[in-house]
Amino acid sequence: MSSAEVATAARVELAIGGMTCASCAARVERKLNKVDGVTATVNYATEKAQVSYPGGLSVDDLKAVVEAAGYSARLPEPEAPDDTRELRKRLLVSAALTVPLVVVAMVPAWQFAAWPWVSLALAAPVVTWGAWPFHRAAAVNLRHATATMDTLISLGVVASVAWSLYALLFGMAGHHDLYFEVAAAVTTFILAGRYFETRSKRRAGAALRALMDLGAKDVTVLRDGEEHLVPIKDLQVGAVFVARPGEKIATDGVVTDGGSAVDTSLLTGESVPVEVGPGDAVTGATVNVGGRLLVRATRVGADTRLAQMARLVEAAQNGKAEVQRLADRVSAVFVPAVVFAALATLAGWLATGGTADAAFTAAVAVLIIACPCALGLATPTALLVGTGRGAQLGILIKGPEVLESTRRVDTVVLDKTGTVTTGRMALVEGDGEVLRLAGAVEAASEHPIGRAIADAARERFGALPAVTGFRSTPGRGVTGVVEGRTVSVGRADAAGTDVTTVGVTWDGELRGTLAVADAIKPTSARAVAELRQLGLEPILLTGDSAGVARAIAAEAGIDEVVAEVLPEDKVDVVKRLQAQGRVVAMVGDGVNDAAALAQADLGLAMGTGADAAIEAGDLTLVRGDLRAAADAIRLARRTLATIKGNLFWAFAYNVAALPLAALGLLDPMIAGAAMACSSAFVVSNSLRLRRFR
Repeated sequence: MSSAEVATAARVELAIGGMTCASCAARVERKLNKVDGVTATVNYATEKAQVSYPGGLSVDDLKAVVEAAGYSARLPEPEAPDDTRELRKRLLVSAALTVPLVVVAMVPAWQFAAWPWVSLALAAPVVTWGAWPFHRAAAVNLRHATATMDTLISLGVVASVAWSLYALLFGMAGHHDLYFEVAAAVTTFILAGRYFETRSKRRAGAALRALMDLGAKDVTVLRDGEEHLVPIKDLQVGAVFVARPGEKIATDGVVTDGGSAVDTSLLTGESVPVEVGPGDAVTGATVNVGGRLLVRATRVGADTRLAQMARLVEAAQNGKAEVQRLADRVSAVFVPAVVFAALATLAGWLATGGTADAAFTAAVAVLIIACPCALGLATPTALLVGTGRGAQLGILIKGPEVLESTRRVDTVVLDKTGTVTTGRMALVEGDGEVLRLAGAVEAASEHPIGRAIADAARERFGALPAVTGFRSTPGRGVTGVVEGRTVSVGRADAAGTDVTTVGVTWDGELRGTLAVADAIKPTSARAVAELRQLGLEPILLTGDSAGVARAIAAEAGIDEVVAEVLPEDKVDVVKRLQAQGRVVAMVGDGVNDAAALAQADLGLAMGTGADAAIEAGDLTLVRGDLRAAADAIRLARRTLATIKGNLFWAFAYNVAALPLAALGLLDPMIAGAAMACSSAFVVSNSLRLRRFR
């Protein structure tokens, strides 16, 4: 691909129809990747393809490639159609005919003279109409000279029916030599497996759909003093809208008027509402539970935090872990190998003196027992559920490759400001008249220390007296006249302390001091303890003085401190730790953390921080609570463990079942039930992640 084509490369997501197993997904992926300049990943569980293609191609060209492989492709619809209804109808009708067929077949005393013909009548609708999806897919595969799981199912059913018809029409066998009940039971079991698998996949993706549905549909916009209800899609950046008590906040914005408590639990998992007032940022889809707010929109549509979260979750769900790529390679050659094994079983039985009946039974069991579906579902279903549950808890996992990193991490580097501490100066010492007058003067200041003093004074005394003659001298402090007294506020601390001390004077005399500090978050010490329990050694990283850093570290329970580090040197600290053989996680929230987050083996970005940091991180913690870092690592590790457990049982099932079938120790009916159960087990095991706390 030329440099010009690279520059104009585009990405598209396609919904793929007609896939029935992991082999189908592997085939579509292989066909797309054969096209010059195209890079594609196809996910069987989500039934979607993520495709990057050069400027010389169009989406229609990509659709044509998929259709030429025997499948359908379209741009995803906002609401995916429910494809369980047709499956449910086929399952119910097939089951109603199969149950009496199997019951009578298993009790010879109930079989009457015309039973073979009755069994044919009961089985015919099941093995034709009921099994039609398998036969149709097998025919498409044959036309394209390929084979999938449907090929095995169709071959098994057709072989059973063909043998039984031959025996019945030519009078060559008794009742026990007919396999109508086997063909019907296999069809019904596999339809049941497909139905529950499809329904479970929808449940697995429910968290993402719920996330997408969180946003408001309409918004009340304020224009010329009047309120107008408009669709959310018409809301523009800069517009002022109303958020009434009990309503969802329509989009990301800044409060311009009013005060309230905002419930952010739907996005962050945090149960305690957050108090907001003029100047505070609010996020779309959170719920206003207090007073009336006026909000100026700062982000709309695809730029909102909610839309970004949804994109991150979907990208993670559509990705593939390295362990899944191994399963895909196995699935791609699995079906031809099974067909060969079935023929070898048939030949082996006949060559060793086995009866044609026993040889045929063993060969059909081999065809039916083999199921690459469980292999194909092992990773994507766990990713669907794990990333969806993470989104509900305010944890965004960027991709499946992140899971491996969480398992290996042994060191966690914590940025101080905004991560371990609040990132905002707050009054820690001082009160009385000193605070009231200092707060009045600092109310006119924009300095963070001044704002902290003014906020504390308002909180304790309410309205503050007016100030005249305000003057600010950089590096020296502020001065103003309050209630006839000339009040000056200026720094008086010594270097190396963990707080900033300011002196307050009036009428030329020092009247007292106030202490301001960037306070540690109430949950940071607990979060550090949880990280230690996960086997991680915490290190505090900051540009602050060593004295300040040590004081914060001691309060948080951190032993190792790296202080007085310039923003550009944070990367070097991470590299140095990696050179020592450590596997490093980095937690940060600022623009100056972005490079270090990208360099770390695992980057965890606080969602309350800068967009650059969020983009660089592997995991995003939507709520600004360091405990979410421990939750994120636990969830990622649990998801990885679920994937590995799924793959183990999927491989173990086939390794154990195929030899048993080839030796004639598995009835084809039992094989069909076992095959359906293997997929059901993988999906149900993944769904356990929904209960993660």
